Amino acid sequence: MEPLLAPLPADRPPVTASPGLLDRHGRTATDLRVSLTDRCNLRCTYCMPPEGLDWAPASTLLDDDEVVRLITVAVERLGVTEVRFTGGEPLLRRGLERIVAATSALTTADGRSPETSLTTNALGLERRAAGLAAAGLTRVNASLDTVRPERFAAITHRDRLGDVLAGLRAAADAGLGPVKVNAVLLRGTNDDEAPDLLSWALAEGYQLRFIEQMPLDPHGAWDRSLMVDAAEVLASLATRYHLEPEPASVRGSSPAELWHVRRGEGGEPLGTVGVIASVTRPFCADCDRTRLTADGQVRECLFGSREHDLRALLRVGATDEQLADAWRGAMWGKVAGHGSDDPSAVGVGQRPTRPMSAIGG
Repeated sequence: MEPLLAPLPADRPPVTASPGLLDRHGRTATDLRVSLTDRCNLRCTYCMPPEGLDWAPASTLLDDDEVVRLITVAVERLGVTEVRFTGGEPLLRRGLERIVAATSALTTADGRSPETSLTTNALGLERRAAGLAAAGLTRVNASLDTVRPERFAAITHRDRLGDVLAGLRAAADAGLGPVKVNAVLLRGTNDDEAPDLLSWALAEGYQLRFIEQMPLDPHGAWDRSLMVDAAEVLASLATRYHLEPEPASVRGSSPAELWHVRRGEGGEPLGTVGVIASVTRPFCADCDRTRLTADGQVRECLFGSREHDLRALLRVGATDEQLADAWRGAMWGKVAGHGSDDPSAVGVGQRPTRPMSAIGG
């Protein structure tokens, strides 16, 4: 049996020289994504089959105190400044408000509270938005691929668009803004809807982000030839709006390329739209993320297959510094890039062993 505290890479710098989550390519992770459950109440066609998946046993998932302890280690010992709660669907976690409040009470190295956000499908958000805001949540990202009821039902296998829209409005009313809406265009399903989605988002005051469909489904639904890429999205938007790119220097580590939207060239500014081209325009060189799955595994890359078990360390009594050092060792091995759009890349063509709902976005 391998020891729980495995030897760290020999070329890793000493902790005193690198107390944060540094990797061997010079990147430092300050943005933590925390999956709180692998369960979801929608069945989006690109994420899981209609019948759902085999959910993880409750005993394997971190409990609320374990989640809070690992977040505390990340913020107080490893330099994390942003925490985003994901799933599955994080609103299915009963202790969400408690976890958010405990996270918001922490203090980063520069004396601030960590920025907290939520990625959600917005089902149930209408009744919980105010409580989450009171607990210290900063803002909400919501997934919504269409505003046409029949298409929503076809994509998600649930007739719940009205509930999603009500959740978004409640989030905005509770001050969880700017509310960002993430949309995936599916060829032959909603690929004609980009301008309409943008018109709707601008009218509602939401910030729209189009995301290329990523090869993260273990049931094999992803097909590169069916992916609507960033160039197609922008071409579709340009049929109705004039787009002006924001300078690359402004982007920083944000995954979204932003475009300023005008009614026509020289027309009045209407807002912005973003495109997250994870496949065709990867931004790995600026990645500042680390991920914690609902069952306590560190993943240094969303597209990767390696996981590092912090849950086992927690449950055998590891100290906070032992947990922190194991996390540092995990991140030191992060690869330079995921290569998902390169057929010759190692691992491309192999489906992940865990679904997106179990990894966290």
